[in-house]
Amino acid sequence: MAWLGSLDLHYRLDPDAPAAAAPRTIGRGVHSGPLRVLQSLYPEGPGICHHVLVHPPGGIVGGDELALTARVDTGAHALLTTPGATRFYRSGGDTALQTLTARVSDGARLEWLPLETLVHDGARARNALRFELAPGAEMIGWDLLALGLPAAGERYASGCFEQSIEVRSAEHPLPWLERGVLDFDDPRHAPTTRRLLASPLGWAGHTVLATLWFASGTALANARREALIDAARTPDSAAAEPGAEPLGVTAPHDHVVVLRMLGARVEPLMQRLRAVRGRWRRLAWDCAGAEPRVWRT
Repeated sequence: MAWLGSLDLHYRLDPDAPAAAAPRTIGRGVHSGPLRVLQSLYPEGPGICHHVLVHPPGGIVGGDELALTARVDTGAHALLTTPGATRFYRSGGDTALQTLTARVSDGARLEWLPLETLVHDGARARNALRFELAPGAEMIGWDLLALGLPAAGERYASGCFEQSIEVRSAEHPLPWLERGVLDFDDPRHAPTTRRLLASPLGWAGHTVLATLWFASGTALANARREALIDAARTPDSAAAEPGAEPLGVTAPHDHVVVLRMLGARVEPLMQRLRAVRGRWRRLAWDCAGAEPRVWRT
């Protein structure tokens, strides 16, 4: 039996907060099915609402459909993460679907920081992320995609997985769009998929791809954009570890800065993502690089 789940999240400033008090972000959610958030957490103070997304079944299988929507109103700051990896399991035929649509208002901030996505051999799945940024809205997001279970000797060698990451702005309809398809099911596409995973122009034989981005609804000033790029290039301990190979940091559009890395294991890449995200946070928003407690459990 397939699971159908939806979660609609809304973040806004508390209108009843005393004028002299620090602004407080209130987060509310309406859910249906096995997708929800735990209580609102404020480890950094009232201005930033942390939510941990929970999917009790523990994995996504063929036929499951999970839909998440989020609205962040003017002045609010929301951080969304997960307590563990998202797992797309082997499918007997049907495709699993997970979607996120987030709308961020002028002067609002969003951090989309889930833990890794694991795609098991034989999975048939589609994962679509869409972020709509108003002028003056900003976000930090990441995606850590791991194919198969290399430690167990399992490679992703059958099935079909599609993923898209889309950033839209009122100032520019589509500053950034990433879309990739790994298709072993269709005999016409399987050879191309194998070449993509093996080629130095693709995954170069690695099994983990990390992407981190900073996006703004307003074009980033040159000096600010260059500062974000330089901060992503700053060496750290993870950069020297085997299994964390930076592909580079670029600005594909004046609204977006993107860092990409390939590796053989999740942990070194996650360590690098966390370090750069902390530096971007301090540089762009003058916020400490605080991390959700759930990442340490």
